[in-house]
Amino acid sequence: MTDMTGKTVLITGASRGIGEAAAHIFAQAGANVVLTARGKSQIDAIAAAIGDRALAVRCDVSKWEDVKSAVDAAVARFGNVDVLINNAGVIEPIGPLIDSNPAEWGHVIDVNLKGVYYGIRAVMPIMAAQGGGSVLTISSGAAHNALEGWAHYCASKAGVHMLNKALHREGAGKGIRAIGLSPGTVATQMQREIKGSGINAVAQLSWSEHIPPEWVARALLWMCTEDADDFLGEEISLRDEGIRERAQVRR
Repeated sequence: MTDMTGKTVLITGASRGIGEAAAHIFAQAGANVVLTARGKSQIDAIAAAIGDRALAVRCDVSKWEDVKSAVDAAVARFGNVDVLINNAGVIEPIGPLIDSNPAEWGHVIDVNLKGVYYGIRAVMPIMAAQGGGSVLTISSGAAHNALEGWAHYCASKAGVHMLNKALHREGAGKGIRAIGLSPGTVATQMQREIKGSGINAVAQLSWSEHIPPEWVARALLWMCTEDADDFLGEEISLRDEGIRERAQVRR
C-alpha cells in the first residue's frame, strides 16, 4: 500500500459512500484524514473509529465560509493539507428541465461545481506555499454525455471537468497535481436515488453492476503516486481495465 505517513488528506462528502471509504483507506495508509460533511454525527463516528489521526469538521461545501473554515481547521490540527478529495456531490432532484425548480436546480450547481471551486480556492495557496499537493476530483461520465433528467448533474460535472483542466494549467508550476476520476456507477446512496427515479438507462442497472466504493478509494490512493502522473490535468476512467489493474482494483 502507498505510504501516506505524515500527509494530511481532506475529504468532502465523507459521511458515507466513496468519502467514508476513502477516509478509511487513506488512514490505513498512514495519513491524517479530515472528514467533512453536512451531517456531523456521521463523520464524528467515522473519525472516532479511525482514531487520533482523524478530524471531523461540519462543512456545507456550497458555502465558501464553511469550506475555508474546514481547511483552516485541518491546518491548525495537522499543519498542512497535502491532498484534497473533492467528493461531495448531489443529483436530486432528478427530472426533466421543463418541470425543474430553479432553486433546487441551482443548489446542485452550488454543491457540485461551486463546492469544488471553493475547495480548490481554499487549498491552493497552502499547497503552493508548501511546494505542492494533489487535488483529486470525482468526475463522471455525465460530464461528457447528456442524460435525460440529469441536466443539472451533467452541467455541473462538465464544469468540474474544465475546472480540473484550469487548475492543472495554473497549478502545475506550483507543484499542484490536478486529476479527475470518473468511477463509473458506484454502489452508494446516489445510485439508490437514481434507481428510484426510474429515469434513463442508469436507473435500469442492477445493483450488482455497480462497483464498491472501496475500489474508488483505492484508486484515489493510487492517484497520489507518481504512477498516476501520466494523467495530470486529465480524467481517469475506472471503467478502463488497464486503469483498474494499475490501481489494483480489479475483480
